[in-house]
Amino acid sequence: MKKFLLTALLLLGVATTYAQLPAISLKTLDGKVINTAELNNDGKPFVISFFATWCHPCNRELSAIQEVYADWQDETGVKVIAISIDQAQNIHKVKPLLLDPNSDFKRAMGVNQIPHVFIIDGKGKIVESRSGYTDGGEQHIIEKVRSLLEAEGE
Repeated sequence: MKKFLLTALLLLGVATTYAQLPAISLKTLDGKVINTAELNNDGKPFVISFFATWCHPCNRELSAIQEVYADWQDETGVKVIAISIDQAQNIHKVKPLLLDPNSDFKRAMGVNQIPHVFIIDGKGKIVESRSGYTDGGEQHIIEKVRSLLEAEGE
């Protein structure tokens, strides 16, 4: 029985890891509606980062990514899409690409803790999901993107 439960949990994890993005309508700061199922990076990997302005680990992670982001883009073409889960009254404090004030996308992605990062391959499949942040954790993101590009032959 224990083997069965472990196998079922592992299969569930694999199915979730390689799932496509759910279709949720989010808005940009200027009010443009974006369908999350259509997020892409022209066939290259991209990263989705859920954060909130009040979350100190989120701010540290996004700051660390910002410091190396231009280099990452030059090297790999990766795009980082920041998703704010701040409530509507705090939206004026953020300048993310997308706003999720009702946490619809957060729930659909199974995010329980922030910061939470998803790495998406060039075909739009979720290949990695992790929550929390430790100093230097951003290095793992770019290493995974590099490995995806190598696997895709780019």
